[in-house]
Amino acid sequence: MKSISLIRHIVAAVLLYTLFAASAHAQATRTWVSGVGDDANPCSRTAPCKTFAGAISKTAAQGVINALDPGGYGAVTITKSITIDGTGTNASILSAGTNGIIINAATTDTVVIRNVSIDGVNTGLNGIRILQAGSVLVEDVHIARVTQKGIDAAPATTTLKLAVNESRVFSAAGGGIVLTPGATGAVTATVNDVDLNGNSVGLQVNARAKATVSNSTASNNSGAGFSANGGSGATLVADNATATNNGGAGFSSFNTGSQITLSRSASLNNAVGFQPFLGGVIQSFGDNRNVGNGSPGTVPPTIPLQ
Repeated sequence: MKSISLIRHIVAAVLLYTLFAASAHAQATRTWVSGVGDDANPCSRTAPCKTFAGAISKTAAQGVINALDPGGYGAVTITKSITIDGTGTNASILSAGTNGIIINAATTDTVVIRNVSIDGVNTGLNGIRILQAGSVLVEDVHIARVTQKGIDAAPATTTLKLAVNESRVFSAAGGGIVLTPGATGAVTATVNDVDLNGNSVGLQVNARAKATVSNSTASNNSGAGFSANGGSGATLVADNATATNNGGAGFSSFNTGSQITLSRSASLNNAVGFQPFLGGVIQSFGDNRNVGNGSPGTVPPTIPLQ
């Protein structure tokens, strides 16, 4: 009888340990962070975590991390499908000396960054650096004062779909949004209602990258406002895009294979209006403005409306 009782106690202990371990390692579909949270917490709404990095390990793939209140939630590396959403709060990342967000997920993963402010305070590296993912949505995100790029999309060997909506990049020394896939990588990007101000270049599309930009402004950048650079399929289509007060060209296409197509867009008060060179192409639907620049540059050939 004693042996039976002992066995029962052992079984009960094993079951209890198993339940505890499962609970300790469970990941929630929705987690929460708070400026007064603690990363030792389970990241529930009533017991939130302190940082995005603390919450992401407790959030299931496809899950959502929400911010409860204003706070600095720290830099984070994302390796799975996830949404980070600061809607309704002043959710921020102070990224001094480091990258604000690194995305290095699977090629089938989707990452959403929404309503987050990233400030490098003049020592941070990239605001958002994308090494790999299937698709990334950046929405209502403000990035400022980084020493490299505001958004650096640089998949080495894979294809990335990037959408940037209703966002701002200010004072990025390496460029506001820069698309630089590797030798066997590719980027397809849409950029809508974005302000690129005070960077080295506003939007730069490099080889093997394509971008469609609309309803956006590149201003006060030290180089070009909008640039297709480096040939090999660097393609930029701009509709209702304004380049103004830039130290370089409003629109610049550099090297054979680079192409910019313009409609309803404006190059105003830049050093050069339109600047195709070394075989780069700028073409237009004939409905743009090119006024007040130090030099108007080369008037783009007109292509017919469809």
